[in-house]
Amino acid sequence: MFPCPPRFMWHLMPRYALKIEYHGAPFAGWQRQADQSTVQGAIEAALDRIEPGPHTIAAAGRTDAGVHALAQVAHCDMTKDWDPFRLSEALNYHLKPYPVAILSCARVAEDWHARFSALDRRYFFRLLTRRAPATHAAGLVWQVAHRLNVEAMREGAAHLLGKHDFTTFRSSICQAASPVKTLDTLEIDAVDTQGGPEIHFHLRARSFLHNQVRSFVGSLERVGSGAWAPEDIRTALEARNRAACGPVCPPHGLYLAGVTYPDDTFA
Repeated sequence: MFPCPPRFMWHLMPRYALKIEYHGAPFAGWQRQADQSTVQGAIEAALDRIEPGPHTIAAAGRTDAGVHALAQVAHCDMTKDWDPFRLSEALNYHLKPYPVAILSCARVAEDWHARFSALDRRYFFRLLTRRAPATHAAGLVWQVAHRLNVEAMREGAAHLLGKHDFTTFRSSICQAASPVKTLDTLEIDAVDTQGGPEIHFHLRARSFLHNQVRSFVGSLERVGSGAWAPEDIRTALEARNRAACGPVCPPHGLYLAGVTYPDDTFA
């Protein structure tokens, strides 16, 4: 009989990081659900076509129904040692006709984790300000029929930067252990597009609460419209009361724009 090899000699399943783009409209969010179509479910089904499962993938963030991604990141464990490019090509083939694309794939260490290894997340929000209904951008922007005061919105947004108790700006069903988060960036730009004037919001933090970004944007829209003063954002924040939040804006203007890791995972 041969002695059992040391534990470190056992073969570990190769782990791959996936950079993912998707249109959120057809999905009930990222997280797998038994009776609804989800992004996680679509990718796991594609993995099952490549290698018999079951497969469970983990993502950097769980986007809600209707929310899009420009660069979501997830990881999967495979039994075969795949060439990353061939794995991404195979997944894209089996993801048809879902509006989901694997933009990049990289082999990572067995202890690398899409969620827990992340240093920060970046979100992007598009707000279209025109009276005529959106056509080409329908389902990709939140539209309001009136112009907004961008400078006032920036003044209001400044109150949200830094470390705060964001109870006012999180969903009542948020499962985070604490409402205290640090918001590193909240930039607001006015952009003239072929489809009309848009206001773009760029946010960055290590992590976000459930509905935090949409709560921010909905409240800041009230400032831009003149219904709130910029100082009302600070008052709402200090209330630490969900009832003090402005209207939560719809999901279809929101995008998970990127995730930062200690190394350049997809270089």
